Amino acid sequence: MLRIKKDHIIQAILHLLFWCAVLLFFTLIFSADNTINSNIIYFSLFLMPITIGTTYISIYKLIPNYLITKRYFLFGLYTLYTVIISVFSILFSVFFSIAFLTDFMFTKVESLSRNTLFIIACVYLVVIVVSAFKLLKLNLKQSKYNAKLEAKILEAQLKLKEQELNYLKMQIHPHFLFNTLNTMYGFALKKADETPEMILKLSNLLDYLLYQIDKPLVLLSEEINHIKDYIGLEQMRFNDTLSVNFSETHCSEPVEIAPMLFLPFVENSFKHGKIKNGTLTIDISFKCNKNSIYFNIKNSHSKSSSKKPGIGLENIKKRLELLYKNQYSLNIIENNNLFEVELKLSLADV
Repeated sequence: MLRIKKDHIIQAILHLLFWCAVLLFFTLIFSADNTINSNIIYFSLFLMPITIGTTYISIYKLIPNYLITKRYFLFGLYTLYTVIISVFSILFSVFFSIAFLTDFMFTKVESLSRNTLFIIACVYLVVIVVSAFKLLKLNLKQSKYNAKLEAKILEAQLKLKEQELNYLKMQIHPHFLFNTLNTMYGFALKKADETPEMILKLSNLLDYLLYQIDKPLVLLSEEINHIKDYIGLEQMRFNDTLSVNFSETHCSEPVEIAPMLFLPFVENSFKHGKIKNGTLTIDISFKCNKNSIYFNIKNSHSKSSSKKPGIGLENIKKRLELLYKNQYSLNIIENNNLFEVELKLSLADV
């Protein structure tokens, strides 16, 4: 409360100083032969109420209520009214001030009776300068407000994007865990030699799924290694009914990508692939260069027996759109025998 009162006092003092400066301006500009006398000062004082009133109407009513709010017709109409009234007021003020100061002896005030248009121009010079300053101040205030609003909107969008990404991540990885644990349970009952290796692969994969996925970026080589662990787990589960061909070309460079970018495609192939002639066939390839990654995966498929597409591929598309907008191309090919995904990722702007 005290701060507001203090601000108002400071503002009033600044206004008072400004109008004193305007009075000095009028006194200097209306003086003849650079001679200032009491009549010149009184004459300028008579013009001050009109100048102050017109100025405050302009900066506190016309500009904020009509010009800033883009009510241009009303702004033009009320501005015209203000000009007409103020001009007549100036003329009346000039006549009355001369009459008052000279006891109606107009011949004594040659220095005061300058061109009326000049006097009006001086008054409106003040009004226009102050109005321009007010308009600039309002524009700067609006710009700051817009900047703060844009910052808040951007912050909200980033938080929403982060929440959406986290939600999508949560939906990606639980599908295969139940099958893998069941397979591991069967291996453990048989006391199979592969059980420790299976536990180690699952442990590595779970570490990636539960902890590494929270990182904004991971090495492509890490994603590929976890894809290999995933394939290893599925090979133990499918046993002799799985044939996987995996290849990578020039992907050893320290390229960073968003985590869990390719693994869901691999998971989708195992989940929806069709065993044909006693074998589920999956071909996976990575081709990398300095600026792009080309990923291709295909699996044996039977279109007639395929399930309705689930949330898996839709989630992947949403993540790609959020993380790599305008930096990827995704092509999905489906026929009676094959389901294929081609993903090209541009890394130039990442």
